[in-house]
Amino acid sequence: MKVPGITTHVDEPRDRSPDSTLMLLNDGYGFLLKRLRRYQQDVFETRLLGERVICLHGPEAARVFYDPERFGRSHAAPSRVEKTLFGRGGVQGLDGAAHERRKAMFMQLMTDDRINDLVTLFERAWRSVLPRWESSDRVVLFEEAQELLCRAVCTWSGVPLHDDEVPRRALDMAAMVDAFGAVGPRHWRGRSARRRSEGWISGIVADVRTGDRAADEASALHTIAFHRDSDGEFLDTRVAAVELLNVIRPVVAISWYIAFIGVALHDCPEWKERVRSGGDGEVERFVHEVRRFYPLAPFVGARVRQSFDWGGHRFDEGTLVILDVFGTHRDARLWDRPGEFDPDRFRGWTSDGYDLIPQGGGDHHRDHRCAGEWITVAVMKAATQLLCDAIEYDVGRQDLAFSLNRIPTAPKSGVVLERIRRR
Repeated sequence: MKVPGITTHVDEPRDRSPDSTLMLLNDGYGFLLKRLRRYQQDVFETRLLGERVICLHGPEAARVFYDPERFGRSHAAPSRVEKTLFGRGGVQGLDGAAHERRKAMFMQLMTDDRINDLVTLFERAWRSVLPRWESSDRVVLFEEAQELLCRAVCTWSGVPLHDDEVPRRALDMAAMVDAFGAVGPRHWRGRSARRRSEGWISGIVADVRTGDRAADEASALHTIAFHRDSDGEFLDTRVAAVELLNVIRPVVAISWYIAFIGVALHDCPEWKERVRSGGDGEVERFVHEVRRFYPLAPFVGARVRQSFDWGGHRFDEGTLVILDVFGTHRDARLWDRPGEFDPDRFRGWTSDGYDLIPQGGGDHHRDHRCAGEWITVAVMKAATQLLCDAIEYDVGRQDLAFSLNRIPTAPKSGVVLERIRRR
C-alpha cells in the first residue's frame, strides 16, 4: 500500500472567501477535498464561523493530528455539535489525564465477551421481527435497524426500555446523529432529542445511585453511574447521562452503515454469495470497505495545545484544526481506485491506525479514537451475515442514491426491502 507524503510549503494556501461556512454547508463532504485538490497540497487555511481554521488531509497529517502532545479536544467542537451530538462534559472534549481516566471507563466495557453479548442481543432482536417483516409488503431497513440497535444496546447497557418506548427513543438517538451537520429544523430536532434523552437517562442514573433501581455491576449503567473521575468524585448526574448516551447513541448510529450495507449488497450482488460461502475473512473485508467507501463523519476537529512547526507550516497555540476523514478515504495515493467499491483491497491489509479512520485514528486507549469501533465492526458483520444468510428479499424501484451535500448522508429511500422471507 502506498503511503503519501506531505506537500511542504512555508505558507499554506488560503481560501479567498472571507468566511467559508456557507460553502461548507453547500459542498458537504466534498468541501475539504475539493480545495485540497485545487491547491495541490495537504494543508490549507480557511475561516469557518468567523474563526481561522487549518485543514489537514491524509495519513501523515492524521498521525500528527492524533498526537495528544500537539492537539487537544477541549473547546474544539462547535457549541451546536455539543448541544446535539456529543452533549456537554463528555469524553470527546477532555484532554490529558482527565481524558485517559474517562476513556478507560469506556474501554473496560469493550471486552470480547461483552461485545459478543451485544451482537447476540442484536441478532436476537433481528430474528424476533422476522414474522412481522414477512407479513409486511415492505420494510425500510434504515428505520428498522435504528429500533433493533436501540433495543439491543439498551438491554446490553442495563438501561430499562419498554417495548412501547423503543420507537421514540430510537428516533431521538437518530435525531441527535442527524443533527450534527445540520442547520434549521434538523438541528432543532436534535437539540430537543438531546434534552429529552439526557433527562430520561439522568433519572435512571439517579435511581441507581440511591438504590431505587438495580444495575448489574458489569453493565454500562453501573460502570458509568459509579465511575469516579480524577478528583475522586462521581460524575455529575447530567454528565453521567451524557456518557451513557455516548454508549447508546453511537450504537444506534450503526444504522447508517447498515443502510449502506444494503446498498452495497444490491449494487454488488456477487458479495452475497461470497459472504455466505467465504467465512469471516470475506465478511470483514466487506465491512471495512463499507466503512471506507460510504461516508459518515466528514472531518474531525482539534485545537493546537502548544505552538509547533510541521511540514513547513506553523501551528499556533489555540488554532482550530480539522482533519479530512472523507477525503483521506478518497486519496488515490493511499487507496488504488478509491472511487470503486472493492472489498478485496483489504485482503492482506494491515493498518498503522491512520489510514482507515471513519471513527478516528491512533490508539483506542490513549487517543481520541472511538472506543466503540470494535462494536461497530462486529455489529456490521452480524448485519451483513443476517442480510445474506437469514433472509431473502427483493429490492424494488427506489432511490438508493445518497447526497454528498448532506451531512450525515444516507440512502434517500432508506433501503426498502420487499417480499422478505426466511432462508
